[in-house]
Amino acid sequence: MTMKYRREHHSVSDLKAHLIFVTKYRQKILTAEGLTLIQSAFEGVAQKMNFQILEFNGEADHVHLLVEYPPKLSVSQMVNSLKGVSSRRYGQAGLPKPDGKKSLWTPAHFSASVGGAPIEVLKQYIQNQEKPS
Repeated sequence: MTMKYRREHHSVSDLKAHLIFVTKYRQKILTAEGLTLIQSAFEGVAQKMNFQILEFNGEADHVHLLVEYPPKLSVSQMVNSLKGVSSRRYGQAGLPKPDGKKSLWTPAHFSASVGGAPIEVLKQYIQNQEKPS
């Protein structure tokens, strides 16, 4: 298997993280339309911040992402931007937020560096998330 490294001016890296964001109060409000909108918002953030979303999927109350990012970015920077922009775009689209709150997401998130499990296993796990109706 050939390793694909990120090569930048002052670094060579292979940083990947599995991120999970949960809706506020774990309410099951995400629809297929909402997930598409969130994915689009995430892709815009990734492009602006120079990281890649390798995989995305979700269920009615949470989303999973597999990201590859440069060493100059912290996980918290990515999470803050992803959650902020997606919550704003979700509201602008007129989609319902939990209990009429301003925020779509709970303040917490899950993140794990990827390395223990093969990437293909993680991708398959994310692809197999049950889609909301």
